[in-house]
Amino acid sequence: MKFLLRAAAHRYGNWIYRREDELSSRATDRIVRPFELGLEWAERWPITRDFPPDGSDPIEYLVHLNQRIISSSGQFFSYDSPDTFDLRDNWLTFASPVVTPYPENNSVRGLWFPARGAGRKAVVVLPHWNAKLPQHNALCAGLQRLGISALRLSLPYHDMRTPADLQRADYAMSANICRTIDATRQAIVDTRACFDWLEREGYTEIGIVGTSIGSCYAFIVSAHDPRIRVNVFNHCSTYVADVVWEGLSTRHIRDGVADSVDLATLRKLWLSISPPSYYDLYSTQKKRSKFIYTRYDTTFPVRLSRDVIEGARRRSWDHEVAVLACGHYTMGEFPFKYLTGYEICSFLKRNL
Repeated sequence: MKFLLRAAAHRYGNWIYRREDELSSRATDRIVRPFELGLEWAERWPITRDFPPDGSDPIEYLVHLNQRIISSSGQFFSYDSPDTFDLRDNWLTFASPVVTPYPENNSVRGLWFPARGAGRKAVVVLPHWNAKLPQHNALCAGLQRLGISALRLSLPYHDMRTPADLQRADYAMSANICRTIDATRQAIVDTRACFDWLEREGYTEIGIVGTSIGSCYAFIVSAHDPRIRVNVFNHCSTYVADVVWEGLSTRHIRDGVADSVDLATLRKLWLSISPPSYYDLYSTQKKRSKFIYTRYDTTFPVRLSRDVIEGARRRSWDHEVAVLACGHYTMGEFPFKYLTGYEICSFLKRNL
């Protein structure tokens, strides 16, 4: 009997892996872009005013700059809250506190799903990389029906924020080191500004939901924002570099960087945008969290997700874990999308 069960599990796993490959290969517009440090992006950050390049090895400079960002992350992710928030036809619009060379990207957009009644519960929903409308709208509508208002944020370089010369959100995550850091910084700041708006609107019980890259963003946001009480990290992982190096969805980025830096170096170059850098900060706050990962994930390697859970246990975070028998892409298919929705919605309903 045990042999039959193992054989069935093996066949099932192989079927999921084949389906993951099939779904991943549907995207034919991935571009291998050249490796770039992108130091001109770093010059935009206030933190570099006191730490300008000194003419030494630029990679070593960026390694030290990442360490400086982590030690002064409150400064790096600080911002001036927008003066004006415009809500029309359930679309929230405001100017991003982080200005980029792309006007489209500098206007933040979020689709608002207000729940009926006088409830003061709300969440910000951060989609996955290259998510397109109406993806994640069904989740927001489900939360709305449960009495939890939801704001689905369009991430930097996504949806209406995509520059005209792009087909994908390549500037959010690419072989350009500092541009990727800048996009992450912008995502963190834009999300925190959304909580400013919720606070102005009288919402007091607030949470965050992030999926894939949105999960990475959500963790860093929550670590720096004590207003957030409840968190859902859907597809959780540790180091951005490891995901790029090993993940099915990011092979084209690895192809762009692999001839210039090794994994150990890339991990240091993106350390400031990797959740483990902020574990200690997260531990200082009282939060309730749910971590979701999949058993057959080839985009967020499973061992990295398990490392997250082990880190949560070692630090005694108040958390729950759900493991789904699918992969990164297949989570969006029947029946897994409904199981995921149940895990997210039920957790938020119980804890907000």
